[in-house]
Amino acid sequence: MSAYQALYRKYRPQTFDDVSGQLAVTQTLKTQLISGRMSHAYLFTGSRGTGKTSCAKILAKAVNCLHPDNGNPCNCCEACRAIDSGSCMDVLEIDAASNNGVDNVRDLRDDAIYTPSQVKMRVYIIDEVHMLSISAFNALLKIIEEPPEHLLFILATTELHKVPATILSRCQRFAFRRISQEDIAARLQYVAYQENIDLDDGAARVLARLADGGMRDGLSLLDQCASATTGELTAERVYACLGIAGEQKCGELMGYIAAHDTKSALTLFNRLYTEGKDLGALLDEMACLTRDLLVLKTAGNTGITMLSGVASDQEALALTKALGSGELVRIMERIQTTLASFTRSASRRMDAELCIVELCQPELSLDIQSVNARLTRLEEQLRSGAFVPAKQIHPAPVEETEEERPPFPDDADIPPEPGEDSAAPQQDDAPAGFWLELCGAVRKELKPPVSGFFAGTPGAPVQGALAGDRLELRCTNDFTAKTLDKPEILEVVGRKAGAMLGRPVTACVVDLSAKPQGNPRLDRLMQFGREHSDIIKIKE
Repeated sequence: MSAYQALYRKYRPQTFDDVSGQLAVTQTLKTQLISGRMSHAYLFTGSRGTGKTSCAKILAKAVNCLHPDNGNPCNCCEACRAIDSGSCMDVLEIDAASNNGVDNVRDLRDDAIYTPSQVKMRVYIIDEVHMLSISAFNALLKIIEEPPEHLLFILATTELHKVPATILSRCQRFAFRRISQEDIAARLQYVAYQENIDLDDGAARVLARLADGGMRDGLSLLDQCASATTGELTAERVYACLGIAGEQKCGELMGYIAAHDTKSALTLFNRLYTEGKDLGALLDEMACLTRDLLVLKTAGNTGITMLSGVASDQEALALTKALGSGELVRIMERIQTTLASFTRSASRRMDAELCIVELCQPELSLDIQSVNARLTRLEEQLRSGAFVPAKQIHPAPVEETEEERPPFPDDADIPPEPGEDSAAPQQDDAPAGFWLELCGAVRKELKPPVSGFFAGTPGAPVQGALAGDRLELRCTNDFTAKTLDKPEILEVVGRKAGAMLGRPVTACVVDLSAKPQGNPRLDRLMQFGREHSDIIKIKE
């Protein structure tokens, strides 16, 4: 009985036409093979599971195939069979993660000069090439730039930014994009049919979404779920097998957060935790759902094509009406913070519960994101008409007869108290442009930060008002008044003002923010009311 082979190995593409989602790359390589305009070095870049190594092996077979078919290897000739079985000594696949030293590259360079013994071209496939050391890259430079005619290099990496520019300039670069969910789902359905797996369409879409653009991840998940259950493989069985909550539960939990129903949200979370759902996967699904809602909220109907598929379109559109953009940004940041703390957390359950409580009750946090979320929600409710401020109801005045009304004192009958100023407001006697010119002169003599108060603009913290030979520095706050109320500063301001006006001027500080000491006239009226409270009627 032969050993079981994983699905991603068993169904690895054997020709360029079998590669899913990389038509631009495969078509270019086929055209080069047909026309004979091959490069001596290729660099395949892209995320994991997108077909880099598979295309490298197909290219190695295609350049050595004895009977190529429109750029594709025949997979039947002696060279193709030897390369597939790994017995061809002229096609070497090297893992740069474990052979990253300069000595390994020197051995490779010394062996590469020899002509191939079994096939037409000697091919070196260096996987994860970004793991090579700087010395190893330098040792590889010369032979990649001017290799023998029988030599072909195929480099593959997931981290292009770590590859030196000197290597990049010597290779033809091909970028492998993430495979779409539709292509992954179609391939999973094909593999399931070949393996007699009853795969539901919903389950295929869930597996494709979880694969995150990698075909290998999708096939591995299919392999895991198919071996863990019998009968039809549905979306619910995929959720149960992988320990994730699923789109329905995530949407329900997000609905409780939108309604600020902390009790229901914690009850649902406890049930999911009891069922063995992975907390990291749950919060990750919540983050994906929040991202979809934010895209829909900001991009409208055009954002439907950008959804990750965590929730249905109708469910997502309903949630966007209950959550504002500010709330969604706050939810996303809070979930990401909790996920980042999982690696060093002693109790993931406690962290996740605290996260859900804070999501349901933004008033518990006083950070700027929470305040902004609450204000954004209120603004959207006002715009949509969901919230209308209650009108203030004023009590009807009580009609009083002349006999009941007490004789209120008239202002004319109240003599002014000693020290009470009844004159008109003070006026500014300064000529036009005096204050602005004075500020410029003062700033030249005073040093920061004092000079910064004399901006001369209407919104500055200090404004000058001239009354005869008295220049008042009217300050809008207590801090400014205390800063300027110093003899050396007032002497400079008074001297500059006197020089401009041609007469002695005295500068003083006036604090406009000082709390008033009380209104004597109002105090006397209040005293009058207390003395006649028995005859004054107020309607409750």
